[in-house]
Amino acid sequence: MKNFKVDNKSNYIDVQIGKHEIIINERYEFFYNLNDVFIALCFLIGSIFFLWKSLEIYAIWMFIIGSALFLIRPLIQFIKRFHLRRVQNQNRSEKSSLS
Repeated sequence: MKNFKVDNKSNYIDVQIGKHEIIINERYEFFYNLNDVFIALCFLIGSIFFLWKSLEIYAIWMFIIGSALFLIRPLIQFIKRFHLRRVQNQNRSEKSSLS
């Protein structure tokens, strides 16, 4: 697989598509989407629980859990960025040691 890279231009972003980066992106995208499903389920179930007074406390907890899961969304993105940056730095150091 060929790498695609754009750099040294002020109006461009450094883009490198390689085997490791695609795998990393796919894994983090899976967890990001899975988290979104859990958020939706928490808010849906919480909304349904609010229909009955006896389940109101559970509804509140479902909303709290759903809100906490909203905090996980940006954390997944940050971790992905740090992971990709680490892999990119490793690739650069391997390429420079080969030269």
